[in-house]
Amino acid sequence: MTDTTAPALTGGGLTRRVGFVTDIATIARRAVRSVLREPEFVGPALIIPVFFFVVNVGALEPFVEAGAAAGAGAGPMSGGVADYRAFQLPVAIIFAVTGISRASVLVIDIQSGYLDRMLVTPIRRTTLLLGLMVADIVMALGLALFVIVMGLAFGVWFETGVLGLAVFLLLSIAWSLAFTGFPYTVALRTGNPAAVNSAFLIFFPFAFLTPAFLPRELMSGWMRAVAAWNPVTYLLEGMRTILTTGWDGAALAKGAAAILGLAVVTFFMAFRSLARRVATG
Repeated sequence: MTDTTAPALTGGGLTRRVGFVTDIATIARRAVRSVLREPEFVGPALIIPVFFFVVNVGALEPFVEAGAAAGAGAGPMSGGVADYRAFQLPVAIIFAVTGISRASVLVIDIQSGYLDRMLVTPIRRTTLLLGLMVADIVMALGLALFVIVMGLAFGVWFETGVLGLAVFLLLSIAWSLAFTGFPYTVALRTGNPAAVNSAFLIFFPFAFLTPAFLPRELMSGWMRAVAAWNPVTYLLEGMRTILTTGWDGAALAKGAAAILGLAVVTFFMAFRSLARRVATG
């Protein structure tokens, strides 16, 4: 790893000092341009969340809301769900933004030798991933906004108002970014596009072993026990309070802790894998 500054040549052959942010911006511009050239990459990321949202709402909304109206409770914390569309919106948005990354581009760079050429330049090694993650944030922002607009079109609204919508969006993007460390680890370790494409599959157990379809209070047995240890559970519950019950500091803190915990693990793996490739390359 290099110093906090690195030399570069100007047009006249004189050297100047390039900053850390400049390195990130250089990588990020290329990564963002690759997103704009591949709109077909975004389409599949929207099919799954839209499909699950429409199907789940169509199949379960009358049943779940009827239970709430009959006295099971008027909110997700009391055993019933008065607004099942709002209950399902966090599930849709998590499906949309999880696994979105430029890891596929990183694999191409590895196979083409572009990454090796970058490693002989003065660019800071950490910015090779951080720049790609800027593009990931851009993609997650676009996908999250699409799902939120879809929710608004279905009549979902935020009890916490515009500020709540902004926090909801921030949590979505933060979760997406935290998860990206995993596909980047796979890309750097394997250099295999098939392995990177299948990295999203690890999320499915996390997604379905949660109160994704019903509140945790209505779950029983081993499912309820597993959900209590699943970080996605606390993310979903925190996001749902923003939509349905108002500000709940404890629920939001648990959701933020779930994101932070995942980020610590996946970022450690990703940057450790990058350092290993630098050392062996």
